[in-house]
Amino acid sequence: MNQHTEPEVTRRHAGDTESSRASRGWWDRNADDYQREHGGFLGDDRFVWGPEGLDEEEAGLLGPAEGLAGRRVLEVGAGAAQCSRWLASRGARPVALDISRRQLRHALRIAEGSPASPAFPLVQADAGALPFAAGSFDLACSAYGALPFVADPVRVLREVHRVLRPGGRWVFSVTHPIRWAFPDEPGPEGLTVAASYFDRTPYVEQDERGRAVYVEHHRTLGDRVRDVVASGFRLVDLVEPEWPEWNRREWGGWSPLRGRLIPGTAIFVCERG
Repeated sequence: MNQHTEPEVTRRHAGDTESSRASRGWWDRNADDYQREHGGFLGDDRFVWGPEGLDEEEAGLLGPAEGLAGRRVLEVGAGAAQCSRWLASRGARPVALDISRRQLRHALRIAEGSPASPAFPLVQADAGALPFAAGSFDLACSAYGALPFVADPVRVLREVHRVLRPGGRWVFSVTHPIRWAFPDEPGPEGLTVAASYFDRTPYVEQDERGRAVYVEHHRTLGDRVRDVVASGFRLVDLVEPEWPEWNRREWGGWSPLRGRLIPGTAIFVCERG
C-alpha cells in the first residue's frame, strides 16, 4: 500500500490467517511511533495493565510481588517487554513473546540502554501456536497483547492453558467490550452509543486492493467469560479499573472524561485447572 494512501475502514469478516498477517505488518510498521508516543507512560520497566494506569506493583493480580522470584512467566504480546522487565526485576524468569519483530527490537534497544537489568528471552511467534512445551510456565500474562487482534481467541487461550502448569495463573487485559458500542473518541462525542454492542463483525482497515492492514475483533463480556471457561480455565476475578484522579492523559479513545463514566479496560484473572 502506498504510504500516502489512507486505508479504507470497514466492518467485515477476517479469519485467522488474514488477522495474523495484518497484525504482524501493522505492528512492524507502527512500533516506532507507538513507543515514541506511549513509551513515556509505559516506562522501561513498569507493568501497566492499560491506559488507566493500573500498575501490577499495586494490583498484585499475578500474586504478591515477593512471591514472583524464581517463577517462570510467559508474557503474550509483550511489545517492548516492559512488563517482562518489571517481572525480571522482581526475580521472576520471564519470556517475552510478540508477533512483531520491530516491537521486539525496541525491547532490545531498552535492554541495551540498561545493561545492569536482568536478561530474559525474546521470542517472535504467533500467540495461537506457542513454541513451548506443555507445563513450561508457572504464570502467564498479557496487557492488551494478542487477544484483541485474533479471530479465534479460544485457540490462544488453549495454547496458554497447555504451556501453564496445573494451578498456574493467567491474567490478561483487553479493551472493555462495552467500548465497542461507542465511538473511539476521547471527547463528549465518545459518550453516545453509536453501534450495537452485540455486533461482533470485526473492525478492518484495508488497502486499495482489499487486503487487511489492521484488524480488531470484538467479543462481548459474556463471550470472553465463555472463552475462558471453554479453554479449561477457572475465572477468579474480573477487574474493571476506575480512572484515577492523577491520570490526565488521553490515549486514543481513553480519556479522563470517558474513564470517569464508563469502563475502558477489562482484566480477566484466571487459573488453570
